[in-house]
Amino acid sequence: MRGLRIAFMGTPDFSSQVLTALIDAGHDIVCVYSQPPRPAGRGKNLTASPVHRLAESRSIEVRTPTSLKSEEVQTAFADLNLDVAIVVAYGLILPTAILEAPRFGCLNLHASLLPRWRGAAPIQRAIMAGDSEAGVAVMQMAEGLDTGDVLSESKVSISNQTTAGSLHEELAGAGATLIVETVSRLGDPSLVAAAQSNEGVTYAEKISKSEAAIDWSRSAEALCRHIHGLSPFPGAYCTHNGTRVKLLEVTVVKGAGEPGQVLDNDLTIACGKGALKLVLLQRAGKSPMPVKVFLNGHSIRKGEVLT
Repeated sequence: MRGLRIAFMGTPDFSSQVLTALIDAGHDIVCVYSQPPRPAGRGKNLTASPVHRLAESRSIEVRTPTSLKSEEVQTAFADLNLDVAIVVAYGLILPTAILEAPRFGCLNLHASLLPRWRGAAPIQRAIMAGDSEAGVAVMQMAEGLDTGDVLSESKVSISNQTTAGSLHEELAGAGATLIVETVSRLGDPSLVAAAQSNEGVTYAEKISKSEAAIDWSRSAEALCRHIHGLSPFPGAYCTHNGTRVKLLEVTVVKGAGEPGQVLDNDLTIACGKGALKLVLLQRAGKSPMPVKVFLNGHSIRKGEVLT
């Protein structure tokens, strides 16, 4: 189905790729809803979201309400006379009046294989939990947190070297393809929504800053998942002589020693079980750098202990 009247509701980079795919597929994006501009950067200047900027570059009307609860906002949404609304990491709860206004309702693209990892941080939590696969799902939105019936999904594998950053990009691409395919089948009897199972429900809690500190007493396998799940943001960190160092990429290797102990001159670090070879690091105010480049400007000797 081509040429649908669509409102797109999203905010971050992940959403931008989906919006671009819908535009390129020939649909009429009559309006974009996004979070209001926020202070950003060192100057704390008001900055529009990636979706907001993309929509403006394509001459699409942008609306940035702080809530969708008022009758005025809901009437303005209904007046768009939509076929469907596509919601991707928008950031506001959609009231019933919004959910029911479009002809085909509101569809949400969620970055997990529902019902696993409902909630705010599905990409990070899937990696941190050691899941072997992740994916994207298109669901028919209903009241409740990611509880709607699933129309379609696409799966990808997670390896020991998958980071939140790399998985984010892979799922954004997969999601863009999936949403275009799903929208093209709206109204087709073969597109059947499946209710989510009541078993296997997990919630992807928002990442807290306190989780970023590395505990070297954990196993190398667990720490690898933890570090990669927080890479590149907020970045898991350790300290050396009072200097905070973010670890962005690591590899699990053989080795033993006091947790946090540097086992060689290439930054292999002992864990509670096994060891990690550090691959990509970042100091405050610096760009990420490979371990050899990092060691040129920051000496860490064999036998020292990272905390």
